[in-house]
Amino acid sequence: MKGESRRTSLKKLAAGGAALALMPAWGVEALAETSQSYVTSAPTPYRHSVCRWTFGSMSLNRLCKEVKSMGAQAIDLVGPDDWDTLKKHGLDSSMCNGAELNLTDGWADTTHHADLVKNYRDMIPRVAEAGYRNLICFSGNRRSLSEEEGLQNCVRGLGEVLPLAEQYGVVLHMELLNSKVDHPDYMADHTAWGVDLCRRLDSEHFKLLYDIYHMQIMEGDVIRTLRDSQLHIGHYHTAGVPGRNEPDEGQELYYPAIMKAIADTGFKGYVAQEFIPKEKNNLVSLKKAFATCGLG
Repeated sequence: MKGESRRTSLKKLAAGGAALALMPAWGVEALAETSQSYVTSAPTPYRHSVCRWTFGSMSLNRLCKEVKSMGAQAIDLVGPDDWDTLKKHGLDSSMCNGAELNLTDGWADTTHHADLVKNYRDMIPRVAEAGYRNLICFSGNRRSLSEEEGLQNCVRGLGEVLPLAEQYGVVLHMELLNSKVDHPDYMADHTAWGVDLCRRLDSEHFKLLYDIYHMQIMEGDVIRTLRDSQLHIGHYHTAGVPGRNEPDEGQELYYPAIMKAIADTGFKGYVAQEFIPKEKNNLVSLKKAFATCGLG
């Protein structure tokens, strides 16, 4: 430390602590109130959603009512069987699913291409006819494939269904997942790999689903990464790290800054809450999470 000794610095810190102890009650309360700045209600250019599976203990009908009352516009990761329920409540299906095989058997492995091509050729028109736009997909596991082999396989397989997606105005989104904690051996576990795939496919109908929780675990540097990759990101998921719980002040990510960075890119798609509530009243958690991410 230049200009003063470590001992001098520690004395200053101690003095500061003593001053805090002597601070009037109103001063301490004022400091405590600053923690409320974690929640923001600034208008956002993007739209708000919540993932169905994280509130699976609640009926979809009730979830729709609650989400709509909070001002959100959609439910995420909903398949054809439940689209009528969303429509009844005037909510969008912000990310459709139902064409994928599972999280481990995906486009990186040519073994699954025949089934995946069939599924996506069937689902893409259904998504469009229902009035929706986004459909999820997965790389699946590496299974000893190199990253280059995985990229080439994805390009080959997705290339068979992208013309149909373009014809129907549907955007396929490949989700980035962490292979360190939750999804061992998953291929699309870094943003750079996903961006490379986007560039090779060279289609506005293929984007990345940037899951903030997963990418914090794998690579961190969230704000710079999403700024640099903004042209290739079509959807976001949120959750706190570690634990995948509420995106609040009890975890390591500062979501208001992340949300501001997303807004500053001009993103107009969906940000979907995908946290697993640990609080007993999960609807209170959801309302606070929406507020933290700009829905107020």
